Amino acid sequence: MRVDVHAHLWSEGYLRLLESYGREDTATQRGMGAGDSPEDLDARFTMNDIAGIEHQILSVSPQTPCFPERERAVHAARLANDLYAQVVAQWPTRFSAFAALPLPHMDAALEELTRALDELGLAGVGLTTSVLGRSLGDPAFIPLFEELDRRQAVLSLHPAGRDAGSPLIAANRMRWMVGAPMEDTVCAMHLMLEGIPRRFPRIRIVHAHLGGALPMLLPRADEHVPWEAPGLAEMPTVAARRMYYDTVAHGHRPAVRAAADSYGADRLVFGTDFPYQSGPQLVGAVACVTDALAPREAEAVLTAGAMLLPAGKVRSPLPPGHAVSAPRRIA
Repeated sequence: MRVDVHAHLWSEGYLRLLESYGREDTATQRGMGAGDSPEDLDARFTMNDIAGIEHQILSVSPQTPCFPERERAVHAARLANDLYAQVVAQWPTRFSAFAALPLPHMDAALEELTRALDELGLAGVGLTTSVLGRSLGDPAFIPLFEELDRRQAVLSLHPAGRDAGSPLIAANRMRWMVGAPMEDTVCAMHLMLEGIPRRFPRIRIVHAHLGGALPMLLPRADEHVPWEAPGLAEMPTVAARRMYYDTVAHGHRPAVRAAADSYGADRLVFGTDFPYQSGPQLVGAVACVTDALAPREAEAVLTAGAMLLPAGKVRSPLPPGHAVSAPRRIA
């Protein structure tokens, strides 16, 4: 089954809640066809059928429920996860979902993790590459990694849209074209420098956008370890292969080939970044993989996301061109 591990869906109710809590960047999630209305879902399923994409794993990132106020973070996380549980229950052959967590509040995050995975049956956890400016490599997040490792869970990582902490990016209109892949790169490198993939090998960590610039930087990082990170237990070229990377490359086949050469094609999983790639771009996202890799490798990448689905997940797709009945609208 061809599984898209990088896809989004936001309800208007969820976005309004975030705005009421002070988020000012929700406009880029509206009007893109990633809502929960019957019209949006019908159009999405039709596009996926044309592209040959049978299943998508949803995430709310970058609009994650991370707020300094614990009550707000918990309320938003529960709303997001309840939304996803209902969508997945209604369309089990079409969707799975990654849970949102109310970070940086660790006790609340662990409680919501238990609810989302054990009660709601979500596929794993979706986080942004930083949390309110704090790196995921911060020791404060170790309890979360410990629990994810105990559960052998999936951890999907997505840029936070915070300009990689750089005023040069923020002031020069590069938040998503440059800032986002830089956030991917910095997050992956910091996790490796903190030894997270080695210490918690049972977590299936999935980075967005091929890991940003990481494929080009791994040998350089190895050479710099002795004087920038002396005592590191595992070289970046080794640690990188403990993690996974989605194929969102916006049609750039050389980038997919570079990632396959750097990590191994077995570390790649198919992703589209729906709705930011939709229509013909969804077809192009598949073609980007099939054109960049040998046929057997390409098909393995396109179907690798199935390993991230919850045990017992219904895996037989709906027939192409099926009629979409109006789902119950979720506020």
